[in-house]
Parts: sequence; structure tokens; C-alpha cells
Amino acid sequence: MRMIAAFIAVVGCLVAPVAVAESSRAEPGSTDRGRSEIRAVGEVHGVAHTASAAIRDLERSDQVRYTVWYPAQTGAKEEPITLGPPGSPLFVVGSAAAQAPVAAGRWPVLLLSHGNGGTARMMGWFGTAMARAGYVVVAVDHPGNNGIDAMTASGSILMWNRVDDLAAAWAAVQADPKLSAHLDAKRLGLAGYSAGGFTALVAAGVKPDMARLAAFCEANPKDGVCAPQLENPEFTFERRMALAAAPQMAPWVAKSGEDRRIPNVRAVFLMAPAIVQAFDPADLAELDVPLSVVVGEADTVASPATNSKVISEANATVKLQVLPAVGHYDFLSDCTDLGRERVGPLCEAKVDRSTTHQTAIDQATSLFAAGL
Repeated sequence: MRMIAAFIAVVGCLVAPVAVAESSRAEPGSTDRGRSEIRAVGEVHGVAHTASAAIRDLERSDQVRYTVWYPAQTGAKEEPITLGPPGSPLFVVGSAAAQAPVAAGRWPVLLLSHGNGGTARMMGWFGTAMARAGYVVVAVDHPGNNGIDAMTASGSILMWNRVDDLAAAWAAVQADPKLSAHLDAKRLGLAGYSAGGFTALVAAGVKPDMARLAAFCEANPKDGVCAPQLENPEFTFERRMALAAAPQMAPWVAKSGEDRRIPNVRAVFLMAPAIVQAFDPADLAELDVPLSVVVGEADTVASPATNSKVISEANATVKLQVLPAVGHYDFLSDCTDLGRERVGPLCEAKVDRSTTHQTAIDQATSLFAAGL
């Protein structure tokens, strides 16, 4: 998403307030989170710290920015969230009430990972919807691989270290006195889009084999995962391989296959997962938590044949939904007319994007209601 970085403000643009009230009398934190429930959504931001962020961030900072969406108390005043220059938004994300008090109860938690060159807030359409359904959602801006800061080679290579970001943000949220009393840490789920799907699988305990990925790309250079990405077109497979072998990177690459499992994960939801070629199908078969995948049939970036379908073929318990005519970037936030004009390739869609979003939300809600 580097082509839109010049237009996206760090925290987006907030517009006029909108009142949102709870219409359900279900007990807070209950697993009965039907579509009839409408909760107000709160939003807070924070900074966590993890050692691997320093090697991935151009400024050598160990900081990881995170955003939390959560069920807010009745009457919280939400404001629409948009991304882009002030007064000229490119994307419409959702709505939330900044710093609103958390609704009473203990809520299950989802850790959310964005795609290559994305941001936490770009996935806010999903995060705010899940918060409205009764979850605390913790999303991060992955250092060196987000649409706000400069993209780095190390941030694009050390994808497995993205799990460190989720773990650090989760620890920071649990230490936050305003949030900690409202978290049910034993009901934890993972969600990820594109490279975030890879991140979620690693966080669930599947170990990547980067030599396996390299061999796949050597044999299939035109596969969407192996070809240069729209977000970083100059970053070819050959350049990735050369940089990964550099002395300053080698020690980090050598640790790619380590177990980075985040404890207590009970369900995993993936949207158009990418880099699945790095996993041994035998390891995917051993994943023992409920896993649900949604992908577009027209996805040429993370082809279903070499990514999503590999997961479902390896593990018979996986629920896979393939959406006709849906492309890879349909899982980004809705575009404005200006967004379609300025960043067209990220906004093109043959199916109404809101329909694709709702399908993903429904599938995720079903998975997490049963799994958490």
C-alpha cells in the first residue's frame, strides 16, 4: 500500500459525531452475539515494544503502534473513521468513539494483523464490526511493513517477526488498567488479511520454512506471492533473496522456523491469506484449533490455488469460502470517489465491497462465537 502512503494520515480523519446505543439486553461478554445486537464501539491507541521491531523499522525504533476497538458503554458518541488527507478522504473505514469507557463485562479478544504495506486502521471495517459484535480487537501497524512509515527491506523479509508485534501489543493491552478488567484472556482468537494471514498462522503455532518458500518461487516466479507487490514494486524475489543472505539479516533469517505460538488461541480467521507456500502441509494438518478462511476467486496476489486451498486440502477441518469475482484488495476498506481516482488499483472491485466485507464479518462471527 505504499502508493497511498503519501495520502494517509497516521490516525486518519475523524468527522462529525454520531450517537450509537446498545439495542440488546444480552449479558456483557456472553457468547450470544447475534446480528440483532448493536453496540457502541470505542477506540484507543497505544505503543508497545519488541526487540525485533528495531531491525525492521527504518528509524531503528523498538516501538509498535497498536489500535484497540472494543464494546463501549451505551451512548458513546462515535465519529466516522476515514483515511486520507484532511477533508479529502480516500477510504471510509467505519466509526468509533475515541477513549470511550468500555462496556461492563469481560469480552473475548481478537488479535488482528494487516497485509503487506497496510495499517491497523485500514482493517478497521473488520475491527469495528467485530467490536460491535462483542469482541475486543487489538490491531497493530507492523514496523517496516506498513502504509504510514517508510517500507524497509527487513520489514518485508522478516514476516515471521510480525507475530512479535501482536504479542507485544497483547501484553500492553493486558497491562492497561482501563482495559484489563474487561478482557477474557482465555478466549483469544487470531485474524489476519493477506500477509496478516501468514502472521496469524505463525501465531497459531505453524512454523514457516523459508527455504520451502524460496524453492517454490524459483519454480513459480509468476505466482502472485513471488512477483513484486503493488505496494513495493521494486522489491523483486531476487532482491529479497540477496538481502536475506546479507550478514546483518542472516541471524534473524536463521530464526525463521522458531515456534512463535501465542498462548490460549482458540480460533483463527484468515482473509485472502498469503505466503502459505512457506508452510509444510503436514504442519498445517496438525493445527488443532478451528480455522476458517475466506478468499476471492479472482485473487491474483494470493492465488487461492497456492494459498487458501492448500490450507483446506491439508487440514480437513478448515472451513473455506471462495467468493466469485472477488479480488485480493476487496478486503481493504471502502474507497471514496477520490480514492478510486487516486489509487485505482486498490479500489477496483467487480463485487460491491460492502457485500464482501459483510460475508467476511458473518463468517468470522460464526467461527468465533463457536470457538471462543
